[in-house]
Amino acid sequence: MSESLGVAVLGAGHMGADHVRRLARSVVGAHVVTVADPDRARAGAAVAGLGDVRVHADPLAALAEPGVGAVLVASPDHAHEEALLAALDRGLPVLSEKPLAHDAAAALRVVRAEARGGRRLIQVGFMRRYDTEYRRLKALLDAGGIGRPLLLHCRHRNVASPPHFTSATLISSSVSHEIDAARWLLGQEVTAVTVVRPRASASAPAGLQDPQLVLFETDAGAIVDVEVFVNCGFGYEVTCEAVGESGSARIGEEPAMVVRSAGRAQREIPRDYVVRFADAYDREVRAWVADAREGRVGGPSAWDGYAAAAVAEAGVRALNDGGRVEVDLAERPGLYR
Repeated sequence: MSESLGVAVLGAGHMGADHVRRLARSVVGAHVVTVADPDRARAGAAVAGLGDVRVHADPLAALAEPGVGAVLVASPDHAHEEALLAALDRGLPVLSEKPLAHDAAAALRVVRAEARGGRRLIQVGFMRRYDTEYRRLKALLDAGGIGRPLLLHCRHRNVASPPHFTSATLISSSVSHEIDAARWLLGQEVTAVTVVRPRASASAPAGLQDPQLVLFETDAGAIVDVEVFVNCGFGYEVTCEAVGESGSARIGEEPAMVVRSAGRAQREIPRDYVVRFADAYDREVRAWVADAREGRVGGPSAWDGYAAAAVAEAGVRALNDGGRVEVDLAERPGLYR
């Protein structure tokens, strides 16, 4: 197909504006037709200099624009379900930033709506699957390079948390990436969650339980531990170590340049996820555009988005109530098998 794919971008915040820039400058075969955001001035700023890009406050009006052939959802969590169902009704391929929807019940409604249509149209933006280091680790595990995996040790650190973050958001928003990465790397489902609450950091806003140690059990007996610390102060850091029966492999330690001089070694630490995973985001959107232009959808599915939401909800219950909480997954529709 030679025709450029017209994309409606829903949401013009930090992530949405970055995707507008990416589609305009880094992705071949697609262009931005329209951007929707309740803050029209913010949407206008995101498309400044891009020519004839229409701006809307209403996402459904954006989807109805002539020339829209695909949708990129980067709006707040609570707006995802309506936008995704509307895109499904129109038969439009979608790349939706995580989470798929604001809770597991809403995510399951989206899954079932897509399954009723009999065709995959939704890809969820778990961009770590497109990161070079994560892909190398996945290939190593799939090839049995360190034997059967037994443990994953993960760290997820941010400079500072956004103002809206709650203790539950650390799991539902930040740790959701580790949930998907663990399911994908291991090829296993998470069956139970436990959350350990260390003393809160003095850098954390009042009432925020930060850091947390989140433990996952899988259906094949592996254990995943995630340290999530979103007010660490020094940078954005994501690492993962897989421990197998015959070896281990670690990623994320040195994704940036290391300078050695005057008897010291210094490593640059990214300040946020857009910087750390810039290449992964580029690869993700390029792959999505290429697939959409050919009438197919790859990458993380709506079922993956639902599974992550279900695990996150179990994690929030474990955080609030203490103890071990089992994950309750619905039956997987045939479309995702």
